[in-house]
Amino acid sequence: MLIASTQRDTTKTNLIDRTTLFINAYSAKQQPNSTVDDVDHFLSFFADDFKDEHIKYGVVVEDKAEFKKGLVDKLQNKVYFHRVTIEDIMMGNNVAFVKIKIWAKVKPYHMDTIVEHTTGQIMSIEYDESGLIKHLRRHHN
Repeated sequence: MLIASTQRDTTKTNLIDRTTLFINAYSAKQQPNSTVDDVDHFLSFFADDFKDEHIKYGVVVEDKAEFKKGLVDKLQNKVYFHRVTIEDIMMGNNVAFVKIKIWAKVKPYHMDTIVEHTTGQIMSIEYDESGLIKHLRRHHN
């Protein structure tokens, strides 16, 4: 029984590490010097069959090619800075709930104005048996 408990704790630790790496990749794809390689690294955390939901906006993405196109388009933005910090992580069985804070100053490529904002977001990240994201729900403030 102790062995099973230890295995469960190891899996939980691995998911915490995986979640932290995912948030780092999330941040890395939106830096002043971000490249398509950063986008590809971020996308590598997702299973082939996935769902990414932005709850507040009613946006759902389930196609990696469409997802990548949107992320690559954002590389045209003039990013002055983009900081993401993890404020809290709660773990369940194959799911992580992550509270992050985002502070950014960006001039979107399709706008004439610079946007600076600080916002919070709670993500629920559901992993498949391989440790890849099968369902990401983003709850924006």
